[in-house]
Amino acid sequence: MVFRPRSPVGYGVEYLTATIWEEEGAYVSKCPELEVASFGSTPEEALQNLKEAVELYLENAEELGLMEDVEAAISSPHKFTSMIEVTT
Repeated sequence: MVFRPRSPVGYGVEYLTATIWEEEGAYVSKCPELEVASFGSTPEEALQNLKEAVELYLENAEELGLMEDVEAAISSPHKFTSMIEVTT
């Protein structure tokens, strides 16, 4: 678990969560805080494409005056990721 200092939204770097998994020969990437997803042919490409998609999402949110709606999700200093086992 990593804790990083937060900067006010729009004034620096934000650290968001990225999950990547393989699906039908491609790698899917998702930022759960914003529910933004992308994909690529490698995990690295999927991550880079997700970064671009998230940056565009945030630019659009700012232009549309929606940053208040996403600020809590992106600026929270405590983020946890875990795996759970389920029976299928």
